[in-house]
Amino acid sequence: MPEKFALKPDEKRLIRRAKNGDSGAQKGLYDLLAPKMFAVCLRYMGDRMAAEDVLQDGFVTLFTKLDSFSGIGSFEGWARKIFVNTALMSLRKSDVLKDTGDIEEARGVIGDQVSAVQEIGYKELVRLVGELPAGFRTVFNMYVVEGYSHKEIGEALGISENTSRSQLQRARTLLQSKIKKLTDDR
Repeated sequence: MPEKFALKPDEKRLIRRAKNGDSGAQKGLYDLLAPKMFAVCLRYMGDRMAAEDVLQDGFVTLFTKLDSFSGIGSFEGWARKIFVNTALMSLRKSDVLKDTGDIEEARGVIGDQVSAVQEIGYKELVRLVGELPAGFRTVFNMYVVEGYSHKEIGEALGISENTSRSQLQRARTLLQSKIKKLTDDR
């Protein structure tokens, strides 16, 4: 019975060859992963140039750590963690969460507006998330998209769980107001 995340034979060959330093195989892995991983980097960085820098750094890390990929599970999932961590390291260096507040400051939030979200397209939603301030965007991506817990986010970013919750709530509130404005303007 095939494993859910079993590697395709061509992926196995590419990975094996890349582990042995084959630059053609490394280029093949880059071509395979770059579009999806750039989207991850852009979602965290919110800026194309910064996302390109993180993408490049992520691939350096990926090729450096390629020997640690066991071949079990999803290669793309393994790679995605590298790119998320690379983006987080970059964001920590720029201290994007230095002006964060506690959850007590985030009271009085409007409820979910699912119908408004359904009215806009995926690309518009991604664009709106990309417009969030870096700290809000980072926590939003980690919690909503990547599935990290507030405890994990706090540990990864060096903030409290309450600050993570606050940032998520603020991100949601700001995103809801952006979605409302967008749908009201239609």
